[in-house]
Amino acid sequence: MDQSKKINLLGLDQQGLLAFFKELGESTFRARQILQWVHQRGVTDFDLMTDISKNLRAKLQEIACITTPKIILDKPSNDGTHKWLIQMPDGNAIETVYIPEDDRGTLCVSSQVGCMLTCQFCSTGTQGFSRNLSTAEIIGQLWVAVRALSQDNGHHDRHVTNIVMMGMGEPLLNFDNVVPALKLMLDDYAYGLSKRKVTVSTSGIVPQIYDLKNACQVSLAISLHAPNDELRSTIMPINKKYPLKELIQACKDYVDHDPHKNITFEYVMLQEVNDFPHHAEELIALVKDLPCKFNLIPFNPFPGNQFTRSSNNRIHQFKRILEEADLITTIRKTRGDDIDAACGQLVGQVQDRTSRQEKFKEKLNKES
Repeated sequence: MDQSKKINLLGLDQQGLLAFFKELGESTFRARQILQWVHQRGVTDFDLMTDISKNLRAKLQEIACITTPKIILDKPSNDGTHKWLIQMPDGNAIETVYIPEDDRGTLCVSSQVGCMLTCQFCSTGTQGFSRNLSTAEIIGQLWVAVRALSQDNGHHDRHVTNIVMMGMGEPLLNFDNVVPALKLMLDDYAYGLSKRKVTVSTSGIVPQIYDLKNACQVSLAISLHAPNDELRSTIMPINKKYPLKELIQACKDYVDHDPHKNITFEYVMLQEVNDFPHHAEELIALVKDLPCKFNLIPFNPFPGNQFTRSSNNRIHQFKRILEEADLITTIRKTRGDDIDAACGQLVGQVQDRTSRQEKFKEKLNKES
């Protein structure tokens, strides 16, 4: 069978594999075997799956495959952050970032090639939108990272303990492909991560926040970045469709009846845009009675942007106001400055370089 017509088992969660093997007339325990071989042992060759019968292995070779993404650029940072540019089978590229801490190793995963939301402070948003990633391409980033980290001889202690869907794209606009990937992250036969250690970050796609609660109750982070509709609609156009009142209500519903769950609000600090004391006071009023915490993010500049990073004094003053209102508030460490850690920068640079190379080749062809 043509390779392109084979089903990629990398992208099937346990439910999908159960349906796949049922259709083949095979026992359902095969689903768990495949999950363990692929995600826990990293095996992609059916012939090496020794506890599966030869007949079934031959059948799988005919109709299925396990196709993983490829790392085409590897950029380690001086501070331990690791950024990979990963190529999809169709030639598109996405970014995946590993951030080591003393008590955890967090992998930042992309959900789309580019992004359609055009948030003014986001590098990815300036590059436009290409397409959604498949489930295999989403979970493939974790598969690739786990293998790459295991081969990093200089850092034997590096492994993925946390996932944040905060890479390129808006995860909830690729809901049908993201949810099976999340289920694979949580599955004890795959990666076995806790729901509290897998976080979906959204700019506020309200209907899908309700859907996510019913489908897969992972942790939820909201890219907030402004305390009122007027300012938020200016820097985040999606707010015009889903204003703050609707967004906050969806957040309250998401954590309802779960005393251990809260919402993380991400708030990028933009100098003299959203970092005045009165903005902090507005935030306090906005999240009243909602279990939550704030993560203040120093803005990471990128070419062509109109913003500057808030000063340390303004960030700490902002933090102090929120903490005085008993809101847990952290300031995200600036990591990976030397490897263009702003989401989308690495892809942008590669695209720019490729474009320059193509123009140079065109010029040579014309001259010849």
